[in-house]
Amino acid sequence: MDNLTFRYSVLLLEGLQITPQSSQLTLIFLLMAYVFAMVSNIGILIQISADKSLHQPMYILFCHLPVSDIIGTTVLIPRLLKDLMTDPSERYITYIECVFQAFFTHLYGTTSNTILMVMAFDRYVAICNPLRYPTIMSNKMIVKLSAGAWGAAVVPVSILIGLSVRLSHCRSFIANHYCDNPSLFKLSCENTVINNVYGLTFTVVLLTSSLGWVLLTYLRIVMVCIKSKNKVTNSKAIKTCSTHLAVYIIMQICGFVPIVLHRFPVYAETRKFGGVMFHIIPPGLNPIIYGLQSKEIRQRMLKLFINKS
Repeated sequence: MDNLTFRYSVLLLEGLQITPQSSQLTLIFLLMAYVFAMVSNIGILIQISADKSLHQPMYILFCHLPVSDIIGTTVLIPRLLKDLMTDPSERYITYIECVFQAFFTHLYGTTSNTILMVMAFDRYVAICNPLRYPTIMSNKMIVKLSAGAWGAAVVPVSILIGLSVRLSHCRSFIANHYCDNPSLFKLSCENTVINNVYGLTFTVVLLTSSLGWVLLTYLRIVMVCIKSKNKVTNSKAIKTCSTHLAVYIIMQICGFVPIVLHRFPVYAETRKFGGVMFHIIPPGLNPIIYGLQSKEIRQRMLKLFINKS
């Protein structure tokens, strides 16, 4: 392989800086977490798809979350498992693979927010406008909300990665355990002001709109529950919203940790593990939270388990 090919086609990943003993334990943990996340998320999708009684707006919109989680775990964990079994000096990745990994990594982080925003709207309509819920949440509206959730992620992420791909690169080392947008534009020796400005603006707009929308919808829901004197309705609303809120809070905490630690180079390895946890914890916990809290899904899974037994 000549220097020119290596310089422009193949990159070297730093990976996780851990001891050989810790590497084995980490590999086992990540493999188990990945298998669990895949099985549970695919199981939820099959359960909802096969059961016509679950073909309701809430569950149809929820289906997008397992899809996003499957993307999030698959784009990182298999590659990380491979790197853990490879000598640090031979953790090569092609530039094309790096671009695809960066794209789907940011797509996962973005859709995690946009899908939960759409689900918050669904809960808002169901609780604040229960009589108009069937009319508002029609099949046409579900299609629009679903397309909007993915479109609002695909378009800005494509621009984000496109701005980095346009740059020529003069470096071949990625000081990270996976490829993301900063990893791409840091390979270049050109001016990256546009990349930094757009990346920062994109992150701020996404987080503020996500937090603002969820906060607004829940404030309206709380106001309706306070005014309502129906304890049964309020109890159902709290149970339904607590599931969505738990998933949202877990996702935000796991996402904020690596972002905050990015500002402290001394915690570089901690940041790496924080980034891995963002691709493991939400995908692993989301099916559990929704599966246990949703009476319909819980009953179907219990019935399936009893029949097999």
